[in-house]
Amino acid sequence: MTVAAAGSPELVLRPHLPAFAAVVLLRIVAAVAGLAPLLAVAEIGRALLAPGPADAGHLRSLVLLGAAGLLVRLAATAASSAVAHLLDLRVQLELRRALAVHLGRVPLGWFADRRSNEPAQVVGPDVAALHPVTAHAPAELVSAFVVPLISLSYLFAVDWRLTLITLIPVFAAVALVPLLMTPARTREQAEFDAALGRIADAVVEFVRGIAVVKTFGGAGRAHRRFTDAADAFVAVFLRWVRAVAAVAAGMQLALAPPVVLLTVLAGGAAFVANGSMAPADILPFLLLGIGLTAPVAALGHGFDDLTAAGRALDRIRAVLAVPPLPEPDRSSLPADNRIELRGVRFGYEPEHEVLRGVDLVLEPGTVTAVTGPSGSGKSTLVQLLARFLEPTAGTITLGGVGLRDLGSAELYRRVSFVFQDVRVLRASVAENIALAVPDASRAAIERAAAAARLHRRILALPRGYDTVLGAEAQLSGGEAQRLALARALLADAPVLVLDEATAFADPRTERAVRDVLAARSGARTVLVIAHRPETVAAADTVVALADGRIASRDTLEAVAVEELR
Repeated sequence: MTVAAAGSPELVLRPHLPAFAAVVLLRIVAAVAGLAPLLAVAEIGRALLAPGPADAGHLRSLVLLGAAGLLVRLAATAASSAVAHLLDLRVQLELRRALAVHLGRVPLGWFADRRSNEPAQVVGPDVAALHPVTAHAPAELVSAFVVPLISLSYLFAVDWRLTLITLIPVFAAVALVPLLMTPARTREQAEFDAALGRIADAVVEFVRGIAVVKTFGGAGRAHRRFTDAADAFVAVFLRWVRAVAAVAAGMQLALAPPVVLLTVLAGGAAFVANGSMAPADILPFLLLGIGLTAPVAALGHGFDDLTAAGRALDRIRAVLAVPPLPEPDRSSLPADNRIELRGVRFGYEPEHEVLRGVDLVLEPGTVTAVTGPSGSGKSTLVQLLARFLEPTAGTITLGGVGLRDLGSAELYRRVSFVFQDVRVLRASVAENIALAVPDASRAAIERAAAAARLHRRILALPRGYDTVLGAEAQLSGGEAQRLALARALLADAPVLVLDEATAFADPRTERAVRDVLAARSGARTVLVIAHRPETVAAADTVVALADGRIASRDTLEAVAVEELR
């Protein structure tokens, strides 16, 4: 199964079931072997305390058995721990890959409805929260069941009455477990996660907007938002702690070694006093009684981690269940580079449409400029062309083929986009430019950079085209947009879409965009979104959007400068 095919965490885990089985088997061996020293000591004590001389050969055998059990336990524990942690790393890697692939296929509108850090939370901390399940839960569950089962079998053989008395602390602790799993506790855990997420959102928002906050004196308000989120988290946390503290303390007290020993001694003393039990027979219960409660106590200590892992798994499952953008079974090939929009409507919310019946044709070999005030739907139009969003009504075709029937790979091979918000990867300049054409030659990369008026700036960097952006150098906003333009030029797609490509424009960026628009490349179809008249001076047609509709459509000479602003 490929990572891309993983539609749920269970599908990712399924290939690793043999490894999980190996971990469980090794833990069973370790648990059984770990009881050997205790059983050997108990039998040695009973033999020494029994009337008459002890059998030296029998004692020697018990000592060897206990030592061998200890060595086997150490070896099996080490092996199971190594396998479990390697397995955990593989599962986390595959889950993160599956999430990354799936998130790359979901509609962009899904991200708009999420908290800013929610996708990162799922891919990062939520996957890491599964560590107790994959690396530790098998061992703890085996210890919690195998060790008591073997111990109880032995103790029942010694004295069934004292065995039941020894189990009283365990029964008392187990009886408290349902109190930790009530609907109220589940709601408190959900509130805990939500409050923690609000703190993360406040931190991310504050850091991203630190320049604006400082410039306009909003540090106090931004800081208050964080402190309010932190105070709300503290309130939720304290409410949760108060609710579970008494139950958790009761479980720890019931399973504490002194309580177990006191219970065994009280019951054993009563049986010895009435002559129904030999004093030496109390020794196995003193040794193994603690062994009965220790695995249950360990499982109780990990209860919070397991419940947190369960909630994280639910969030991972929810993300993987988000329907991706539909892809055709077989991509159709466009006849040409003509883009046509017919009756296109779209709204981020059902009651508020951003585009309201847009009809537009982009002919091959032409440049079409789309202008309009902020909020008129210009960038939404570009996102529909990129299939980041799906129209709620109407059709968009490229070369007579609907975008749904085209397939994402064919779409991005034929259409290059330069967006207003440019992302620069932490990689070399050459790798950033060659993002769409990884096998491009250095000469081709340099020609694209020169066409985008970025070549000289790159040569001035510490290691030229090999400089790692984000680590060895930073680009200004205009330089980043020229880098994005170089990416699009290197891809040499027959359709080019520029979305506010001069939003952070310096003079070089404006000249680079004008050069691209002026240099007609055969049948290339160009769509440019802009406010500035200078940017669309080479356009064949200027379309003005207003309130989600096409308000005017004409040649550049017929459009007044006031309308372009």
